[in-house]
Amino acid sequence: MERRLAAILTADVVGYSRLMDDDEAGILARLEGLRAETLDPLISQHHGRIVKLMGDGFLIEFGSVVDALECAIAWQDAVEARARLVSDDRAIRFRMGINLGDVIVKGDDVFGDGVNVAARLEGLADAGDILVSRTVAEHVKGKITPEFEDLGEHKLKNISEPVQVFRVTAQTDVPQPVAEIGRSAKGDRKWVATTAVAVLFAAAVGALWWQQAMPREEPALVDRMAFPLPDKPSIAVLPFNNLSEDASEEYFADGMTEDLITDLSKISGLFVIARNSSFSYKGKHVKIRQVAEELGVRYVLEGSVRRAGDAVRINAQLIDAKTGGHVWAKRYDGSRADVFELQDRVTKQIVNALAVTLTPKETKTVSKAGTDNVAAHDAYLLGLSFYNRRMPADNATAKTHFEKAIQLDPEYSAAYAALAKVYIQGLLDGTEEYSEKLGFAMYVGTSKLWKYLQKARANPDKDYFIVRSRLALRRHQPDSAIAEARRALDISSNDAEAMEALSEALIFAGRSREGIEYAQRAMRQNPTQPGRPLYLIGLAEFSLGNTGEAAKFLNRAQSHAAKERRFAGLLAAAYGELGQTAQAKASLAEFKPTHDDNFPLHEIMSFYPFSNASVLNRFADGLKVAGANVQSGGFLPLHAANRLTGSEIKSLLFGKRIEGKSFWQDESSWQQQRQADGAVEHFGIGIQPGVNNGDTGAGKIENDMLCEVWPKLVEDLKLCVVVFRVTERIARIKWADYVMVTETGPHPFSAAN
Repeated sequence: MERRLAAILTADVVGYSRLMDDDEAGILARLEGLRAETLDPLISQHHGRIVKLMGDGFLIEFGSVVDALECAIAWQDAVEARARLVSDDRAIRFRMGINLGDVIVKGDDVFGDGVNVAARLEGLADAGDILVSRTVAEHVKGKITPEFEDLGEHKLKNISEPVQVFRVTAQTDVPQPVAEIGRSAKGDRKWVATTAVAVLFAAAVGALWWQQAMPREEPALVDRMAFPLPDKPSIAVLPFNNLSEDASEEYFADGMTEDLITDLSKISGLFVIARNSSFSYKGKHVKIRQVAEELGVRYVLEGSVRRAGDAVRINAQLIDAKTGGHVWAKRYDGSRADVFELQDRVTKQIVNALAVTLTPKETKTVSKAGTDNVAAHDAYLLGLSFYNRRMPADNATAKTHFEKAIQLDPEYSAAYAALAKVYIQGLLDGTEEYSEKLGFAMYVGTSKLWKYLQKARANPDKDYFIVRSRLALRRHQPDSAIAEARRALDISSNDAEAMEALSEALIFAGRSREGIEYAQRAMRQNPTQPGRPLYLIGLAEFSLGNTGEAAKFLNRAQSHAAKERRFAGLLAAAYGELGQTAQAKASLAEFKPTHDDNFPLHEIMSFYPFSNASVLNRFADGLKVAGANVQSGGFLPLHAANRLTGSEIKSLLFGKRIEGKSFWQDESSWQQQRQADGAVEHFGIGIQPGVNNGDTGAGKIENDMLCEVWPKLVEDLKLCVVVFRVTERIARIKWADYVMVTETGPHPFSAAN
């Protein structure tokens, strides 16, 4: 009879019978995959020998107790990483016992107290535990120096002497090139692998696939990527899976993903794929390689969220697509009240793993939630889930949730900015559909928009400045629009929407080549949603006189965003200039689906604030070929050459009375009486949002604009307008001598007799 000293590891699956009852075929397949891809390689690497398998149980012999313990830690790391990707009731977890002692060898089998003690220790263990005897704890001292929790002496069945039992809790004195990996199912300790084990874990586990055991991901090939990799760490955050039992919690998982993208996008040292491109993979079974190659990124973050009652669990893993291996994988547990802290921990883990240095400003703003009220944030996330559908009815539903958010936290700036975005949708769309769903006419909606923006300025985010940029462009103030868009990018350097706003402002300001650069950047940041950047490039090419190229880009833009009316309007003008009359007429018909056939030229022109006179005239000529209805007076020539200076505005308006008419309704009129000091009283129809008959305000000249404060609208809100002279005689006869432009459109006026 042969005897020898051996380290024995025994392990079994916790809750195996229940798992088999629920899904026998699935559990067997997952266990088989787990063994083949992870456990068998680990055992072999640590010079272990599987003595026997007993259903869900393992009996393994090692020549070294250090090898046995390192293998056990790596084993639990790998298994826990997989367990985090599924709900607890489907997770496979092991408990383990390790003993060092004499064993009796018979053929390939081993027997004796050395084996029995390990088996009894395993029986005492909870899910995720490794329990060891005192002989094991003493023998590994000075070698891998783990931390142990002394559980005291235990009388074990069929073992004559009590055995002192220790639970492995952590290892803290070894470098962590991969990262802290995981947490036990009990959530009361962390496994941290040694350098060797961490490397083995990354190699063995690879890229894990959702809710099932899958082979290591095939690495992405750089030469197959749709775009060159950026010169800084690049990442896409895939939509987190909702593992909550309630399917209606989907918005929470989506909101968690969106918050992470927003936080990471503030970091100038990262390249972050835009939210819309990341969400194009929602609900699809895609490989990490496919995502990386299609988006042109090196790293992909994926995860899941589960919310049950007050408890929240986030599972996340960062994968290096070039190697197919993990950078880290981790579970974060907490309560609803901890949700901001949990998100912050995920963001910081990514930043640390990718060795990104934050600027002082980024250190302050990254992971800044904007509210401490969890319920308000929840309402905000629910609002985003509807707003992102970009449909009039959903836009109105989003409004109710954002309103709830500000009721719960009246200081929640992000929710106010979101409400401003809700209202600007209708203003920029130019149809009645959005306004009707919101239950307000454009004039009233624009007034609310400014009120919400004024509230948002207390803690402005990138959305605040994007909305202000678009409002400035609507007011024919491209330089102001450029400045506001740049401030948005200062806050969130990866934000594709801010890049698009800046591109559009630059193009209408006559700086088309710069505009193209930002449009291209936006398309790189948001590669699966190229419609608007392609439109902007088409707009720039038209402005530069490259009409044929413009038509090509605009056609491509329409193929990606057929519902965008402005794309078709510009394409109609381009086809008209090219002499392709049939295509021009067809495009114009697409541009005005909600208007009758008499949609006049001057109204179409109001949507395109070109600063350059020749571009504006070319645009009008193309629309005429397309069949735009040219009424008496033609269109208003609102270009830079006709814009008044500050001194001209002051001479024209201060100490004077002016009389105006509606651009939209010929029978309506308005008047203003202004004192020499700028004090003003308004009569008739409103031209500034929220300013009504009889309201008084104060104005002054700033940067060649008339800037006014109307206390009844919003205290301290300054609204600035530019003023144009009407040089064409036929237009003066139709309209008036001058025009001031607000969000609600151009407003013609003349000095009163």
